[in-house]
Amino acid sequence: MHLGALFIASHVLSSGSVRETARRFSLAASTVSAAVSNLESELALKLTERSAGELVTLIASSQVRQGLTPILEAIAQLAELSGEAPEEFEGWAARIPVKIATMERFLEVADQGSINRAARRLGLGQPQLSLQIANLEKFTGQKLFERQAQGSALTEDGRRAYAIFSAISQAWNDLKSAADERYQRTARSLRIGSIIPTGAESWVARCLGALVADWNSGRNKNAISLISMTADDLREALKSGRIDVAILDSVFGLESFQNRELLRTDLVAIAPPGSTETDVAALVAAHPICTPSERTGLGDAATELSRAGMVSRRFRNQDIRAADSLPVIVDLVANHGYVSFLGRVSALPIADRVRIVDLAEPIPISYHVAFNHRKASADACTMIIEAVRKIVGQPIAKSPAMA
Repeated sequence: MHLGALFIASHVLSSGSVRETARRFSLAASTVSAAVSNLESELALKLTERSAGELVTLIASSQVRQGLTPILEAIAQLAELSGEAPEEFEGWAARIPVKIATMERFLEVADQGSINRAARRLGLGQPQLSLQIANLEKFTGQKLFERQAQGSALTEDGRRAYAIFSAISQAWNDLKSAADERYQRTARSLRIGSIIPTGAESWVARCLGALVADWNSGRNKNAISLISMTADDLREALKSGRIDVAILDSVFGLESFQNRELLRTDLVAIAPPGSTETDVAALVAAHPICTPSERTGLGDAATELSRAGMVSRRFRNQDIRAADSLPVIVDLVANHGYVSFLGRVSALPIADRVRIVDLAEPIPISYHVAFNHRKASADACTMIIEAVRKIVGQPIAKSPAMA
């Protein structure tokens, strides 16, 4: 990692803008973006993301900024050593071509008192190391070593450089060691994503709770981490490797992954407890609608109602057509007069809070678990299926008795 790239990336994390940083340092935006990407790669940590065309700094960036502070202070000291004019400091700092690895090789030469001994310890050729030290001296504009018969001794400026480079190396290694710890935790962790539960009483929440309890009681070596998101996001996370196992209400686009059906059910309407309408058409005519977005399998199934002509009316201002928080949807139905749609298996646990109204023609929904090649993922999949079997029983769908 170049020192200049660290200086650039630090400013992006502070300002929250690639364009502003590029203008300030008279650099191409692609150069600035590359500096941030390189820092993210080195630290194995996502620091920024794009949202609505704007750069957004993530929570982790705050800690990284703090970790970079000693390096920025050392860069200022390096500018003084190099005789850089204060008014030109930022442009100079953003273009420092020296790699941290080169600085650490300088430190090794100083510690060994000999380029030859340092080269042997580093596994480098002596001419290569000598050239790097010479380039470092050229960059700083100072003579850093006195060549002697017994080896190389630091000059006064060399001792100043030693203190500066030591501070940079220490701060960078502190950041890198944190990245190594994160990598090790991630490598040991089994990351499970699921569709968003309707609440603590839902089959999804209970299934995940049972999985974690059984997993930990079995003293598995892999720790479990859990996250909930929409079906579309789960697909992308599984494909990118950010999660290992996904519980979804649709397996569209996951043909390359192993997957198994968890249960089958059908779509039902959920209505305010005080409502009196007996069919779905009357419900949606009399109440505002709140549905999940089509980023979810559930939202796609709800959209099928209008596609099939089973429910038809113009949307009103109070309708909510893309709410991806199921607990909020349930609250809107239970307490604010909205109508929505859930799988029967998700609606039954909250039957004391909402009215369940059957559709005139059943629309089937199936839930699946998809997983990658890891053995731990397959083990978790088996346990999830067993947990669902105990919690839900046989696949739940509209039976003749319910008709």
